[in-house]
Amino acid sequence: MTHILLVEDDPAIAMSLQVTCKREGWQITWLDNASSVLPMLHSAEAQDLSAIILDVGLPDGDGLSLCQQIRHASEIGSLKDIPIIFLTARSDEVDRILGLEMGGDDYCAKPFSPRELVARLKAVWRREQLSSQQAKSQVPDKTTNDADSLAERAVNFTHQSGEWHYQPLNYSLTWGEQKLELSNTERKILLALLQAPNQVFSREQLLNAVSDYPDHRLARTIDSHVKSIRKQLASIHPNIDVIYTHRGLGYGLCSA
Repeated sequence: MTHILLVEDDPAIAMSLQVTCKREGWQITWLDNASSVLPMLHSAEAQDLSAIILDVGLPDGDGLSLCQQIRHASEIGSLKDIPIIFLTARSDEVDRILGLEMGGDDYCAKPFSPRELVARLKAVWRREQLSSQQAKSQVPDKTTNDADSLAERAVNFTHQSGEWHYQPLNYSLTWGEQKLELSNTERKILLALLQAPNQVFSREQLLNAVSDYPDHRLARTIDSHVKSIRKQLASIHPNIDVIYTHRGLGYGLCSA
């Protein structure tokens, strides 16, 4: 059964979403404060979670900061990459951009329709599945006595910058021997580039690659994500350029 963690301090909103999720056949765990989230994610109850719906304005903390803590909590394993959708009463573009830059996968501005939120959750899961399928399609066709399915195999990308490995089962991406600590959005951007190393992607194309409902007013957020990816790559191999900027065009792994 699909299991959702809802972090929302408004009982009316929580009740409405609980009813909607029940109609979808989903289990929902409701927390009304920020301080209970990380302990819950460390518990056995969290192992089957599929997504987190996170209110930005909580009585004891900031949902944006909490999202960032989750994204950097390596001790919770693959849960640090769990899809997160923000609920926010803030409708300003700056707030939406900040939420995405902090590691959110999508957002719903209050007041919102529970049906819209369900649609956005399903869209996030489709993107995860598509990303996994695209990565698996890169696996070389070779004879093996192992009956493992493609879903259980790591994916290898060979590029002038080195060897890259992606494991769809736990969304782990490594460069050489170094595992990258990327947000969902950053990982999807880098995978899109790795899957087409000779292509130059516009900001809009990369935004489409990470969102089923792209708001092209937010295309500039791609710059921030690329900057964050570059910073981490430079910390591993400071003398190797991986992502190139093509002025007026976008980004690519090719230098020209």
